[in-house]
Amino acid sequence: MADTSFDSRPRLERPTMSYRAPTHEGYLERGDNVKPAHDLDLATLDLADVEIWRQNKMWDRFERLRNEDPVHYTPDSLFGPYWSITRYKDVMAIDTDHKRFSSDAEQGGITLSNMTQNIVGRSFITADEPVHSQQRKTAQPAVAPTALREYEPLIRSRTQAVLDNLPVGEPFDWVNAVSIELTAMMLATLFNYPQERRRELTRWSDVTTNPTDPDICPGGMEQWRTELTQCGQVFWEIYQNRKNAAPAGDLMSLLAHGEDTRDMNPIDLLGNVILLIVGGNDTTRNSMTGGVYALNKFPDEFAKLKTDPSLISNMVSEIIRWQTPLAYMRRTALEDVEMHGKTIRKGDKVAMWYVSANRDETFWDEDPNQLIIDRKQARNHTSFGFGIHRCVGNRLAELQLRILWEEILARFDHVEVLDEPSRTSSAFVKGYTWLPVVLHPKGARS
Repeated sequence: MADTSFDSRPRLERPTMSYRAPTHEGYLERGDNVKPAHDLDLATLDLADVEIWRQNKMWDRFERLRNEDPVHYTPDSLFGPYWSITRYKDVMAIDTDHKRFSSDAEQGGITLSNMTQNIVGRSFITADEPVHSQQRKTAQPAVAPTALREYEPLIRSRTQAVLDNLPVGEPFDWVNAVSIELTAMMLATLFNYPQERRRELTRWSDVTTNPTDPDICPGGMEQWRTELTQCGQVFWEIYQNRKNAAPAGDLMSLLAHGEDTRDMNPIDLLGNVILLIVGGNDTTRNSMTGGVYALNKFPDEFAKLKTDPSLISNMVSEIIRWQTPLAYMRRTALEDVEMHGKTIRKGDKVAMWYVSANRDETFWDEDPNQLIIDRKQARNHTSFGFGIHRCVGNRLAELQLRILWEEILARFDHVEVLDEPSRTSSAFVKGYTWLPVVLHPKGARS
């Protein structure tokens, strides 16, 4: 029987949303009804409309594409024509084929929206070989196993402090109080950025990935440019200061002293900073929220976890699979490529939909729409990517999530979700902006 002991307590009000007009002809304005996939013209089906993501109504679209058109061409979208790859094995095939599919900024980068070169330059994730590996190895020590061992006590003490200061038995927003807070702390540590200004980092991440969201960027692209320019100026000063200081283990010092990164121009520095901020923010932050939400949707799995806490590590991988914090990565074809009887032409945009691959019924042994914390294949998820561009900070993200759940289990009987979450208006970052919860202390259940 569900615990109703806190049902009479006040609920948090869902944050209001500003009006947003359709971003492209045929797209939805905020609040419009989303048509089911079977009512759509397959030939023009477009996954880039952010409203279907805000309403979490993209799943039947992906299921239809996996079944009927796994290599799907959208002739017209906000970002122009593009291909959608929706099956697990096809996503892996493209992700590991960096010789025929480019991530390079000069080809447009890793999102369906082409990179704006005059503001954000090339980073190692938006570079092909050999530049990619040269720059990636510079940042790698910050998240290497030795660094993680040093971080672990700090992550744990911060997680304990955040959880210990939460209101038990009173509604609050998990996203702001826990997910953003812990993520911001870690980002500030990685950059050796002032902790008292840590929310600037998560703010810049939100701005980067949400230029069309009026509640984040009411000034649209002009505001986007202004705030990212400010970010670039702040980090350019830090970069110069770190050059003049003794080498250290933080990301900015590594970039300032690295053989292949010490002479970057301001635009390329910003590209790398934005990559590291977004990469360090969204995967961890949205999985911290997604895990709480998922274990409420699947209470039998939470009961399984409480019975056997040794499942936490595997559960973390399963949460990251089920959540899929970044919905896709884009590549650009460097030559004509045949796949499932279709020809992807040289220069075409290709979206590898990780979120669909993680729900591909033909790959996963057990129902992929279910959270199964002891799923044997959990670590095979696509959320970190494959090949040379596999997420550089994946082990750090897993460490943060593991510690969070260890400390939750040590303190609380359960975290009760009071309402459906508010979600990001993005087809790229699949995340949450609000999740009302109540913490139940140990012994609260009868």
